[in-house]
Amino acid sequence: MHTHRPVRKLAPERSTASLVESATQTTSRNYGPSPIVFDHGDGVFLVDREGRRYLDFLAGIAVNCLGYGHPALVEALQSQVGKLLHVSNLFYNEPQLLLQERLVAQSFADRVFFCNSGAEANEAALKLARRYHGVVAQSGRRTIVCAQQSFHGRTLQALAATGQPKYWEGFDPMPAGFVHVPFNDVAALEAAVDGTTCAIFLEPVQGEGGVLPATREYLAAARRLCDVSGAVLIFDEVQCGVGRLGTLWAYESFGVVPDIATWAKGIAGGVPLGVMLSTEKLSEGFKKGSHASTFGGNPLACRGGLTVLDIVSTPEFLANVVAMGERLQAGLRGLAEKGGVIKEVRGMGLMVGAVVGSELAPKIMAAALERGLLINTAGGDTLRFVPPLIVGAPDVDRAVEIIEGSIESVLSSGR
Repeated sequence: MHTHRPVRKLAPERSTASLVESATQTTSRNYGPSPIVFDHGDGVFLVDREGRRYLDFLAGIAVNCLGYGHPALVEALQSQVGKLLHVSNLFYNEPQLLLQERLVAQSFADRVFFCNSGAEANEAALKLARRYHGVVAQSGRRTIVCAQQSFHGRTLQALAATGQPKYWEGFDPMPAGFVHVPFNDVAALEAAVDGTTCAIFLEPVQGEGGVLPATREYLAAARRLCDVSGAVLIFDEVQCGVGRLGTLWAYESFGVVPDIATWAKGIAGGVPLGVMLSTEKLSEGFKKGSHASTFGGNPLACRGGLTVLDIVSTPEFLANVVAMGERLQAGLRGLAEKGGVIKEVRGMGLMVGAVVGSELAPKIMAAALERGLLINTAGGDTLRFVPPLIVGAPDVDRAVEIIEGSIESVLSSGR
């Protein structure tokens, strides 16, 4: 479905080796990127400074939902850059108002808060839930029930909600009031919810945990527990939202409606934008000055968001996501039947994981990179596929071919 634009002439003033060497001396130590410097993108491909093309099934970690150089997005952003970039939250701007109208019209929500990232959106959701119970309901409830193997962001409260202790190391004391229970375990969830529970906070599909979809029964149980107890149901759709599962909102794929939801990553097609949406009742937890984001709702990001919604919301677009996701899963299952390296294929829409084990996963990822396919690992043992949502059948088939060759290479070399 993607369209290609003409490849522009590369003009590397400095060698890639020189740039990467400098980066090793100046980049913050919390990153360890591959020594590739990308120059531009074209449809579902990235092109490095040497002109090598890579089929991108990572999409900036589920961000570039329209791929690269999508004409509608390029035109919208270029037009907005020349018109208005920022006015702060002390004033309105038209793209912000139009986008929040669209989000309310196309979701369960009544109120919208804009920020810049998924972590920010999740922080806002947690603060809203706690302040609602503390100030409005005055229930005294403070505990947030979360899932093991979850991932909600790198800010401290989002990190405390994250059910992977390896991410907490060195950041103590962590914010208190978070309880983690096994994912998809209804009995454990029921046991954790009590009179102190402020909210249940879940990803409908866990991303960093290894591409693990929730069951309908699990999310329905969470909804029921919140209805009975008065707790708030929060869905983190940062990675699994914006059409990635084949529905505009991830919650639509499960038939369970939350009280608060968060979006980020793909919502503006590559421009930083985060969104926290809530019902009218829950929105009363904030008053003027309770929370803010300097760049939240800036015109450029919101113009990008409007454009993405225009495209991703259409039934034809979402049908392609479903069809390509099914094709990708079928191809990977075919490889599993051939060789046995792939132990399980799971996911929904174009959020797909192939379980290969913690030893093989990084090796296959590296071999795929050598062959021009971008993927990464999740949960330690799983190959994660989150391509631009515009992928077509030839792109999916080629990705499966490369994975097959990568597996064969790793097994034959014994590396």
